[in-house]
Amino acid sequence: MLSRALNGWRAAPACGERRAAAALVWTLTALLALALGLPLLFIFGKSVLDMDGGFVGLANFAQVLDSPGLMRAARHSLWLALTVTALVLPLAFAFAWGLSRSRVWGRGVFRQIALSPLLAPSLMPAISLVYLFGNQGLLKSWLDGGSVYGFWGVVLGEAFYTFPHALLILLTALSASDARLYEAGRALGAGALRRFLTITLPGARYGLVSAGLVVFTLVITDFGVPKVVGGDYNVLAVEAFKQVVGQQHFPRGAVVGLMLLLPAVFSFFIERRMARRQQAALGARAVPFSPGRAPWRDLAAWLLLAAISLPLLALLGVGVVASFIKYWPYDLSLTLAHYQFDSVDGGGWSAYFNSLKLACITAGAGSLLVFAGAYACEKLPAAPLGRALLRFFAMLPMAVPGLVLGLGYVFFFNHPDNPLHGLYGGMTLMAACTIAHFYTTGHLTMSTALKQLDGEFEAVAASLKVPFWVTLRRVTLPVCLPALLDVMRYLFVSAMTTLSALIFIASPDNSLAAVAIVTMDDAGDTAAAAAMATLIALSSAGVSLLLLGLERVLTRRGQGWRGRA
Repeated sequence: MLSRALNGWRAAPACGERRAAAALVWTLTALLALALGLPLLFIFGKSVLDMDGGFVGLANFAQVLDSPGLMRAARHSLWLALTVTALVLPLAFAFAWGLSRSRVWGRGVFRQIALSPLLAPSLMPAISLVYLFGNQGLLKSWLDGGSVYGFWGVVLGEAFYTFPHALLILLTALSASDARLYEAGRALGAGALRRFLTITLPGARYGLVSAGLVVFTLVITDFGVPKVVGGDYNVLAVEAFKQVVGQQHFPRGAVVGLMLLLPAVFSFFIERRMARRQQAALGARAVPFSPGRAPWRDLAAWLLLAAISLPLLALLGVGVVASFIKYWPYDLSLTLAHYQFDSVDGGGWSAYFNSLKLACITAGAGSLLVFAGAYACEKLPAAPLGRALLRFFAMLPMAVPGLVLGLGYVFFFNHPDNPLHGLYGGMTLMAACTIAHFYTTGHLTMSTALKQLDGEFEAVAASLKVPFWVTLRRVTLPVCLPALLDVMRYLFVSAMTTLSALIFIASPDNSLAAVAIVTMDDAGDTAAAAAMATLIALSSAGVSLLLLGLERVLTRRGQGWRGRA
């Protein structure tokens, strides 16, 4: 009966219901095409035009390739990304190993410390490095006459910024292990080192490659850290900003944007190729790995986790503490003067409240859009072409850095002939850009949750002549509520901390907290910049805890069946 109902649901739903489903699919596809496809097309178009709008072909590319400064910035970006990847990858793998392969005390605390950089903008570690090793830094003597401004300062800042992204991937990779393989290794006489080299590392190969690609792409496209502590070490991300905002040279800025897009696209295709070759680490008969008791191993793991957590806490804590210090490092008395944002450049307190407003809009509207898009792809049988295009646009942001997307918004929405030109610089456009930038992660999260629901729910609803939107409201949405709240939390934090895309489209009337940090730092108000970064981190943490508590309350009230199962 269920199979016949399922076939009826797929083959011959009610005509009105089919039209409604198709309208939803095509509407979502059009919105993503407007928010992603057209801005990216305008980057390609702008790269082959001159300043007057005339077609010049590849002349702009030739000029960039002949420019010593831009090519030096490209080499700097590449070397910087490779160095940070080589530093972060082993550290994140070691941290993930300590959390997942030991019974060390305080694993939950160490995990939260390692993930705390996600709550702060990328400028936070750069500001902390200035306070520690800058010209008036507390630990300047450690540099033995060197300077934090330059290559190594950017490396340290980017390592802090990218570490939690790599850790999340590697924790997932190490959690999928079959205990039977380790038992077989012990039975064959393999020691701990050999089991690590022949079982653990090969099993985490895909996670290592994915984490390396993510770190590489984040570093090569990040704007915040090089802007604060880069000094004379110019990189492509900062050069793109200079070309567009500083020199108003839009064609050359488009070419630099395409140069930034290439590593991300290259990484995306490598990751897809690795994913096709990846085999399941846990089969149907697998036994999940659980570490046994080993005091010496646990002690070593605790020391390892503590050694890595200490600099993470230092870079986060110094920025927070410095925002309350009167005059670092000469007058260490406490003050709230640096939180008087209206007395410095950057937009005042309105910039902070604008960021809160943007984050709320992004979290609310974005989570609903992500849920609707994932539901249309996974549960609606209407408009197969529209669903294929929707899947393509949903995965596209994974290969598009925020800086490139922001350039596309400048070229597309700031065009005088665009009927949507009036949105440029407004809150609506900034929210759309933020949602588009972080859409893929939310879409994958919701798709995973929806795939866990059996198609027989829709089959039974169809057999009872219940429209799909009723099933959606009564069954699908309540079951997927925890995942939806996770997406909402992710979008809120991302909107509070992101800089690269929005720095191009934020207007003086709608300044944002992350953009204000750059403005304050440029004006020499480093303490005020630290104070704004602290507010961002505290707001992100507070809302994350609030949504986490809400998720637990709603889960206990409406999903008690999970516990009974």
